[in-house]
Amino acid sequence: MTTRWLTPAEQRAWRSYVAAVSLLEDTIDRQLQAETGMPHLYYSILAMLSEAPERQLRMTDLAEVLKITRSRLTYGVTRLANDGLVRREGCPTDRRGHVAVLTDEGMAVLERAAPGHVEQVRTALFDRLTPEQVGQLEEICMSVTRGIQGEEPGVQGEDLPWRRRSS
Repeated sequence: MTTRWLTPAEQRAWRSYVAAVSLLEDTIDRQLQAETGMPHLYYSILAMLSEAPERQLRMTDLAEVLKITRSRLTYGVTRLANDGLVRREGCPTDRRGHVAVLTDEGMAVLERAAPGHVEQVRTALFDRLTPEQVGQLEEICMSVTRGIQGEEPGVQGEDLPWRRRSS
């Protein structure tokens, strides 16, 4: 098999992408840690639960939405449960499954954290883009996501994070 090396333009784009994602995640994480004492992942868990019907999701579905391993999610939900922000319950339709439920206290914490988080995301990312670039960013990210998840012909999404037992 012949290696398909990146072209100079592809290499520049790849390195720019890696730098931007690393810096953006660090910026958001530091802001959330400073204002709420929680990392971005924990905020994301609370946010996804807040948008779900009855503020609850099956753990496997939550891992898929967040694109993380089940073990990483379990650790995060356990920490949030210890703080009273999330409750973990048995799944009514599957005895082996579990459901994460956002508590009223968790919702209150999320509501306090959201304005600062949104402002940080806006400042770090969207204030730097034109409306056209926002559309392009969405299109690019959706294309990559669909390809990796196996939603395109000839691609299998068998080894996805939420299907793995550990990271």
